[in-house]
Amino acid sequence: MNIIIKSATIIDSKSDFHTTTQDILIENGIITAVSKSIKNPKNYREIKLDNLHVSQGWFDSSVSFGEPGYEERDTIKNGLKTAAASGFTSVALNPNTNPVLDSNADITFINSKSNNDIVKLLPIGALTSASNGKDLAELYDMNTAGAVAFYDYKKPISNPNLMKIALQYASNFGGLVCSFPQENRISGNGVMNENITSTSLGLKGIPNLAEDLQVARDLFLLEYTGGKLHIPTISTATSVALIREAKKKKLDVSCSVAIHNLYFNDESLNDFNSHFKVLPPLRTKTDVDALIDGVKDGTIDMVTSDHTPIDVEQKKVEFDYAEYGTIGLESAFGALQNIFTLKKSIDVLTKGKTRFGFENSSINIGEQINITLFNPDIKYTFSKSDFISKSKNAIFENEILKGKVYGIIANKKVALN
Repeated sequence: MNIIIKSATIIDSKSDFHTTTQDILIENGIITAVSKSIKNPKNYREIKLDNLHVSQGWFDSSVSFGEPGYEERDTIKNGLKTAAASGFTSVALNPNTNPVLDSNADITFINSKSNNDIVKLLPIGALTSASNGKDLAELYDMNTAGAVAFYDYKKPISNPNLMKIALQYASNFGGLVCSFPQENRISGNGVMNENITSTSLGLKGIPNLAEDLQVARDLFLLEYTGGKLHIPTISTATSVALIREAKKKKLDVSCSVAIHNLYFNDESLNDFNSHFKVLPPLRTKTDVDALIDGVKDGTIDMVTSDHTPIDVEQKKVEFDYAEYGTIGLESAFGALQNIFTLKKSIDVLTKGKTRFGFENSSINIGEQINITLFNPDIKYTFSKSDFISKSKNAIFENEILKGKVYGIIANKKVALN
C-alpha cells in the first residue's frame, strides 16, 4: 500500500507534526515522509480531500453487533463496515451474543470472523458463565485466545464475593475485570431516571442510588483485592466523585461514559421515544454537567458510543417493554464536537487503548499507519441516510451534528466513504 495524503492537518499530541498541515507519504503501510510538499515521481495514489484532518485511529471500548445469535440486529461484517465509516480503527466487542462469549472457542470464533479486516476487533469475554452471575467463566482460557477484558454486558454482579474472587483471579494474568454499575435490587423495574420527569410521565424510575451503591461497593472490593477494574458507562455525579477519590488513592480503576449520557438528560423522554431508552438511563442536567467535568479533568478515562443495535420489533413497542440501547458509532464524532473542542474530542476518541492492552501508532516517520481522516467543520442533520447499521435505533436521529468522517487507513488498507 503506497499513498500520498495531501495537505492534511495533523491532530496528534504524540506527533512531531501536531497541529501542522503536511503531506504524508505511506509506503508498504509505513509512514516514510512527512513534509509540507511531497512530490510523486512513482505515481502513487493521492488522497486530496476538503479541509482534511487526520489523527491516530479512533477506538471504541463498548460496541455490540449481534452476531452470533442476533444477526437480525447486525452482523460482524456490517458492524466493522459501520465502524470504519465512522472513523474507528479498533473496537472492543461486548459478549452479549447468543450464545454468550464465555469460552476459548467463542473468542477464537470472533477473531476468525474479523481476520484481516481494516478494523481491529477486540473481543470481550463474559465474566461469568453465560453471563448468569453465578460462576466465573473461563477467564484465563479466553485471555489466551485474545479476550481483552471480562464483562457481563449490562448485567451487574450482585454477589460481592464473586466480584472479589474475579478481581483476585484475573490479577494473576493482568486481566481487566468490568463491572456494570447498577444494583438491581434498588433499580427494580425502573425504565428511566427516577426524578420529577419520571413522575410526570408515570414511568417507574431508576434512582442514582442504584448506581452509586454498586460503584462504591466495587471500589471497596478493589481496594481490598488489588487487580484491575473498569466501570463501564457511568451516569451519575456521585459515581464521578467516587472514582475521582479512588484514583487519588492510586487504585487501578478506569471508567467510561456513553456519549448519549453526556449529551441528553431525562427531559428528552417527554414524548416516550423508545430510542431514548438506554441503560444506564439518561440522568439530570446536574449529572450531565458532572460527567462532562469528569471527562475534562481525566477522571473519566474514555468515552464510548455504547453502540447497541436493536431490531425494530424490540423498539417499536410501548416504552415500558422496549429494549434498552441505541446505535452510536455513526454519530459519535459529530455529537462529541457539540460538547468538546476538536482537540478534546480526538483525545477521548483515542484514549483507552492501553487500558485494553494495545498501543496505537502516532503520526511520525517510521510508524505503521493507523489513522482516521475527517473534516471537523461540516454541520449536518443526522438522518436515516447517515445510518450504516442494520438496525435503525438512533438516539441522535434529527440532531444537528458537527464533523464528518472521510474514512480510515489501517492494517495496510484504505476505507473511504
